Amino acid sequence: MKKRKLLNLGHSDFKDIIENDNYFVDKSLLIEEVLMAEKAVLLLPRPRRFGKTLNLSMLKYFFDKKQPENKKLFAELKIWQCDNDVKKHCCKYPVISLSFKDAKANTWEKTLDYIKFEIAKAYKQHRYLLQDEILFDDEKLKFNKILTEIASESNFASSLNILSEYLQRYHNEKVVILIDEYDTPIQSGYNNFYDDVVSFMRNLLSGAFKDNSNLYKGIITGILRVSKESIFSGLNNISVHSVLDGRFSDKFGFTEKEVELILSDFNLKDRNDSIKKWYNGYMFGKSENIYNPWSILSYATEYEDGFKTFWSYTSTNKLIKDQIKNKNAANIRAEMLKLINNETITKDLEANFVFPDLATDNDLLWTLLTYSGYLTIKEKISRKEYKLAIPNYEIKTIFQDTILDWLKKDVKIQKTLLQKTTNYLINNNINKFETGFKEIMGDTFSYYDTAKNNEYIYHSYILGLLAIIGDDYIIKSNKESGEGRYDIILIPHDKSKNGVVIEIKQIEKQQQNEENNNFTKRINKQIELAINQIDRNKYYKELIDNQIDKNNIIKVPIIFAGKEPYINKF
Repeated sequence: MKKRKLLNLGHSDFKDIIENDNYFVDKSLLIEEVLMAEKAVLLLPRPRRFGKTLNLSMLKYFFDKKQPENKKLFAELKIWQCDNDVKKHCCKYPVISLSFKDAKANTWEKTLDYIKFEIAKAYKQHRYLLQDEILFDDEKLKFNKILTEIASESNFASSLNILSEYLQRYHNEKVVILIDEYDTPIQSGYNNFYDDVVSFMRNLLSGAFKDNSNLYKGIITGILRVSKESIFSGLNNISVHSVLDGRFSDKFGFTEKEVELILSDFNLKDRNDSIKKWYNGYMFGKSENIYNPWSILSYATEYEDGFKTFWSYTSTNKLIKDQIKNKNAANIRAEMLKLINNETITKDLEANFVFPDLATDNDLLWTLLTYSGYLTIKEKISRKEYKLAIPNYEIKTIFQDTILDWLKKDVKIQKTLLQKTTNYLINNNINKFETGFKEIMGDTFSYYDTAKNNEYIYHSYILGLLAIIGDDYIIKSNKESGEGRYDIILIPHDKSKNGVVIEIKQIEKQQQNEENNNFTKRINKQIELAINQIDRNKYYKELIDNQIDKNNIIKVPIIFAGKEPYINKF
C-alpha cells in the first residue's frame, strides 16, 4: 500500500485512481488468484461497497489488450512483484466489462431498458469491429441493432456470447468477461417480475459462460449466490467463493494490517479502538477482523464529525422491515433483539438463494443478512450451521433504528416511553417501571396476538428493548453467576450506579372460572419464588465481582401470566 495525496471516495475507476495519485489500498494480488483459479468462471459474492467494483475495474485494466500502455499502472503494485507467468497476462485479452448496479426499477420493461443500455455500452467499447471486414453484413446488422438498443430481447440475451465470438475472431485471443452486481436486477424484481428477470439473466449468463469456447476468464460479482438451478443452470465451469469460503477471503474489505496503515497515513492511530468497535468485525472464510472499507474511508475523510453510520443498503433494509412487520414473525423479532444485545444466534445458511422462498421460509432471512453484510459468522458448527452475530456498532445502529421504526410506526410505541421506562428500572422506581413495562409489552405482544408466546420470546424482547436504549450498561443473559444461571443482568459501566438482576417466569393466564383472589395468590407466589431464586443462587454475584455495591443491586421478578407481565405483589 502506498500513501496517496487524495482519497477519492466513491470513485471506482482504477486507472483514474492510479494516474491521479489517489490513495489506493493494494488488492492487486487478486489478479494472481484469479489466474490461478482452476475454473474459468468465478462468482465472488460480497456485501455492497466492499470493493467489488474497484476490483473489477482493476482486472479490466490488467487484462485489456486495447491499451498496452496500461502496464505502467501496475508497476508499483504487489502484482508486479510476481513472476513472469503472471505478468505475461497483462494487456493480453479483449475484455467485455459491464455493471448492472443501476438495473433496478419497478417493472420488468424499465429494468430491461437499463440492462439493454449497459450491454449497448459494452458494444460501443468495441465499435471498431464494424470498421473491419472481420464481420459479415448480417453480423454487422445484428451488432448495430444491439448498439442502438433496438434488438429483440432474445438477441440481447445472447449478446455477450455473440460479442465474445466477434472479439476472439478479431484479436485471435480468448475473451475476459467481467460482470459487476449481476443480482441487482434480480433483487429488484423478486416481488413483481422475478420469473422474467431470472429467465433473461439465465440466458444471458449461460450464453456468456456456458460452453463458450471463446472465453478465457469470467468474473461475476454480486451480493448473493442466486440459486444455481434458476440462474447458473448447467454451468459446470463456475467456481463460487462467497463470504463463507476461504479463497479470495482477504481481497474484499480491509484487513487489520491495511487499516493500521490507513490510520497511520491519516493520523488517526489514536482512534484505533473506537474505529475497531464501529467498523471491524467481519469474518470472510478464513480471514478474521475484516473492516468495512466504505465506512473506514468515509470516516477518514469526515473524522472531525465523529463516528457515523456510513454504510447502508436500502433494498435490504426494506426486506428486514418487511420481515419485522410480519405478524407471524415473533421469533425473528426476538432473535433480532437478541442480536442487538451483542449475542449470537445459531442458524443454517443456504449456499443458494431463491428470493420467492423468503415468503414461505423465514429462516432464509438469516442467509440474506449474512451475505448482505448485516451479520457475520462467529463460528462454523456443522456443514450448514453457523453462529451469527452483528459484526460491529455501525450495523447495530441499523438494527436498532429498524426495530425502533417498527415500534414507532406499527406498534405505536415511542422511544421516549422506552427510555423513561428503562430509567425507572435502573433508578429503582419499580412501580413506575411496571406501569411503563406493561404498556410496552402489552402493545408489542398485541401486534401479533395470534402468535404462541413462550419464555424465550419474552426473554429476548426484554433483552433487546433494554439494549436499544443506550450504552450505559452491559446487558447479559443466561450466563453462569453464583450457583446458577440468571435470566438477565444489567452491569453499569459507572460503578456508582445501580446494577439489576431480572428473573423471568411464565404461568398460565387467569382462567375464566378462576377467582381473582386465587389468581393473585398465584402471581404473588411466583414473584416470591423469583426473588428467592435470585438470592438462593446468588445471581447477583457477577455484579459484586464488577465492584457494584450490594446496596445498589436491584432484584426484579417479571412474571408473565399469558401476555400480561407482573412485577410487584398485589
